[in-house]
Amino acid sequence: MTMTRATRLGLLLALAHLLIVVGVYARYVTDRQTLPRVWARAAPVDPNLPIRGRYVRLRIEAAIAADFITSNVRAFSLSATDDGQLVAMPDDTGVPATVAVRDGVDVARLDEPMAFFIPEHAADPSQRPPGEELWVEVSIPGRGAPRPIQLGVRTNGGAVRPLTIR
Repeated sequence: MTMTRATRLGLLLALAHLLIVVGVYARYVTDRQTLPRVWARAAPVDPNLPIRGRYVRLRIEAAIAADFITSNVRAFSLSATDDGQLVAMPDDTGVPATVAVRDGVDVARLDEPMAFFIPEHAADPSQRPPGEELWVEVSIPGRGAPRPIQLGVRTNGGAVRPLTIR
């Protein structure tokens, strides 16, 4: 049995698609193993939007590094401190963010919410009872926005406890 030219081209195209998907998967697995990981405070954004699908949109915050004037800053580069804090430093080529004040401290709120995908029948993890804060563990690439890994909850200023979402 001989393959036609169209069959060979179709198989080559399928192989190319498979290589792209495997390459992207390998990149994200490698990033999770090598990039810094930190917990960041998260706030759900439009959790009741009917077209949102099965993900939660989160806007994260980072503490602004000390000794920077932040009144006109519109972009920040993100990094992790040795003690696992997410820190923002003013950088015109960084991630767009808005300066806000939380608990008397300047924080950078990323303008673009990130999507955290959840299983089809899972309860919305962004709906927390009073006294609980939603946090997200992120990996921090050299450039660009952080990538979500898992969600967690912090109660009364204690340690962040990872959530099991089913």
